[in-house]
Amino acid sequence: MLRWFAGSGRYKKTVFGVALCLTVPVLIRQAAAFQSQHAAAPRHFSGFTQPEPIDFNDHEGWTSMFDGSTLNGWDGDKKYWHVENGAITVESTCEKPTGTIYLVWQGGEPADFEMKVEMRGEGAHVNSGIQYRGAILPPNAQHHPARKVEGTCPSGQPRGVPPSAESQAKWDMLGPQFDFDGQNHYTGQFYDQATGRGIIAWIGQVVQTETGKKKRLIATVGDREGLGGYVHIDDWNQLHVIARGHQMTHIVNGHVMSILIDDDQKAFRKSGLIGFEIEGTGKISIRNIWIKKL
Repeated sequence: MLRWFAGSGRYKKTVFGVALCLTVPVLIRQAAAFQSQHAAAPRHFSGFTQPEPIDFNDHEGWTSMFDGSTLNGWDGDKKYWHVENGAITVESTCEKPTGTIYLVWQGGEPADFEMKVEMRGEGAHVNSGIQYRGAILPPNAQHHPARKVEGTCPSGQPRGVPPSAESQAKWDMLGPQFDFDGQNHYTGQFYDQATGRGIIAWIGQVVQTETGKKKRLIATVGDREGLGGYVHIDDWNQLHVIARGHQMTHIVNGHVMSILIDDDQKAFRKSGLIGFEIEGTGKISIRNIWIKKL
């Protein structure tokens, strides 16, 4: 064969060219068929399956915290907190402002737990939240001093006066809060109420705290504007808080909003009270409240 091909360079090129012309189309067809076959077929790995989605309305193993018709098991100022259309409701208006007030669950002080709640916020200036692993503020530790009330409301009526700090002292809470405003501004962030720490993990952040150090951003789970788009404005939202040890995860409508790993031994709260808050102006409704202690 070596001697035969050595006889003529032109012949070698001709034979090679014919072979190439015959071979390349076959290779192209084979490659296209392989690509089409494997692109269309899903990838399967033996022994691996996708996790089943959580059904927010699956309450097996959970305990109801609200009977849907009364405030039994809850304590707060009943001049403001009441049940309306199957939901715990509180409304703050210009004529009848609530200031910052709380409704406190009387069912214990859970440590590790999961809690699922449906909340709706109505009004651009309303703010609320789920308090957990909290406590009642010590006497005379008022953190929202009374402000002078002047002028009239848009309705033409005089501006109302919020309840005094003294009248709310027995329910005034401090500690971790799953922030909620019913808009896409703060819903889902981690806020530490009345402790001096304030906002620790903003929307989209995974944050770690350590004793004697500044808080640190470990990672992000999304940008604030994008995650805010998952909040149902002026409609019901599904809130899910997971508190396990030093890690607290806030989920809104199936999307992780913030995570805090709280290793600040001076500030971390292992267990405590659960409650709801309202401040600002607007209406908050709360229903389907469930807890699972871990």
